[in-house]
Amino acid sequence: MHNTARVAVVPEVPYAAPAIRGRETLSRAGAALWRVVAPDGRVIGHVRRLEHPLGMRFRAERLHLATGRFIQVGEFWSPDEAVASLRV
Repeated sequence: MHNTARVAVVPEVPYAAPAIRGRETLSRAGAALWRVVAPDGRVIGHVRRLEHPLGMRFRAERLHLATGRFIQVGEFWSPDEAVASLRV
């Protein structure tokens, strides 16, 4: 006999963009990843939502224009702190 039990596949539900204060906007780049867009339309980096035993963390990743790669800036407890780290 063959085991014909079906395994339920649960689709990945994207998280809502975190609310941020500031001039930048966030646009979805993945289920837990957002592009940080400057007021003039330039992409300045990413904010990635991470699970942590003590709560949600937000990783800031800056876009390095010369290479086109993202460089990790740090992990923060709020999305505002993550976006602020990309402004500098």
